[in-house]
Amino acid sequence: MSASLTICEWKKVFYEKMEVAKPADSWELIIDPSLKPGELAPGWKQYLEQHASGRFHCSWCWHTWQSPHVVILFHMHLDRAQRAGSVRMRVFKQLCYECGTARLDESSMLEENIEGLVDNLITSLREQCYGEDGGQYRIHVAGRPEGGQHRSEFCEACQEGIVHWKPSEKLLEEEATTYSFPDASKPGAPGSLGYNFSLRWCLFWGSLFLLMVYLQFSFRSSAFL
Repeated sequence: MSASLTICEWKKVFYEKMEVAKPADSWELIIDPSLKPGELAPGWKQYLEQHASGRFHCSWCWHTWQSPHVVILFHMHLDRAQRAGSVRMRVFKQLCYECGTARLDESSMLEENIEGLVDNLITSLREQCYGEDGGQYRIHVAGRPEGGQHRSEFCEACQEGIVHWKPSEKLLEEEATTYSFPDASKPGAPGSLGYNFSLRWCLFWGSLFLLMVYLQFSFRSSAFL
């Protein structure tokens, strides 16, 4: 998915979800590459997404890589009198570590990742712009291990002084408990494979022993006749 298609998907998902969350208000989403963290106009609020997952494609050497450390900056403002709001968004880029070019590349994201990130944005928006309890933020940690160690020298957000958020061990444990793992005591579960294997061998050797006893008894009986 190209970066331009990703932007269209962002707007599509945002407008659909805001229509459900705040149907009486009109909201717009604007891409603003010049957005700076902490530099807010009066009345504007900020939300920083620090653990998004995206795929990058180098426009010079065609190298692609996955990163679970994509930073996205949002500035939000609600005009209560006009019942209209605006969100400005900047997705920080990364440099290609294969060819070392100084050209920053944009990320593309899957639709399911965008939906989760928009949910977080709306949660922050409801809290900061409407003074509501926005609910629980979605923590995206399941896909992190495949991205490997983050290389800050190739990250635009790191170079601008943004310290990446790192999930605490407690949050990781809580996230892990939300997934159901197979019960080792149930047949077919990964933990029961060794048990099933041993049981089959016991049945085999037990049957073989009974067969040998039966043949021996039959041989002795025929010898006496």
